Amino acid sequence: MSEVPQPVTDNSVKVRQLSHYQFSWIAGEPGKPGTYTLQLVLDQGAWEEILTLDPDDADNLQDLLANTETVHYDIDRRVLMFGVTKTGS
Repeated sequence: MSEVPQPVTDNSVKVRQLSHYQFSWIAGEPGKPGTYTLQLVLDQGAWEEILTLDPDDADNLQDLLANTETVHYDIDRRVLMFGVTKTGS
């Protein structure tokens, strides 16, 4: 059995479950495109992350988040993981 560094703290947990999310759009300079952001609230507020997105990514992520019941986020790798499937399914 591998040893787990003690104590286990909020900073030592690297993969968290997405609880809530909020998209935002920030206006750019006149004549320039704006910027989309996605705020992730993880483990009921134990951790938060803000991602900067291009319009295509924002659109695709909004679809995935609306249609996926369980989403996890790897903090170190900055990876959203969609869905959970039991082995053997």
